[in-house]
Amino acid sequence: MSIEFGTATRAWAGWNGLIEQYRDRLPVSASTPVVTLLEGATPLVRAAVLSELVSAEVWLKVEGANPTGSFKDRGMTMAISKAVEAGSQAVICASTGNTSASAAAYAAKGGLTCAVLVPEGKIA
Repeated sequence: MSIEFGTATRAWAGWNGLIEQYRDRLPVSASTPVVTLLEGATPLVRAAVLSELVSAEVWLKVEGANPTGSFKDRGMTMAISKAVEAGSQAVICASTGNTSASAAAYAAKGGLTCAVLVPEGKIA
């Protein structure tokens, strides 16, 4: 099922996140705990002006519709799921922006402590 909002479309019914959607292509097993915030399934929006400009259909993927507002959620679901599977109690990352927000959100969902290293004066 898809719900259309003007020129934006997003799949809703039955969406369980990226790991479940692409399980057969990922290094996960039936016992891998899936840590998801229902990332992915972001809307496609037709870019009418761009389409006209290049004489071709142009659609834009709205990655800001992911749970933390970034495409980084797509990889973080897998990173944190594998950390939980490995028995980790904490995760750490170096980031100046979106990776840190995504890591913190997914770590919290997975019950892990998250430490973020931010270079001085480099906050995005």
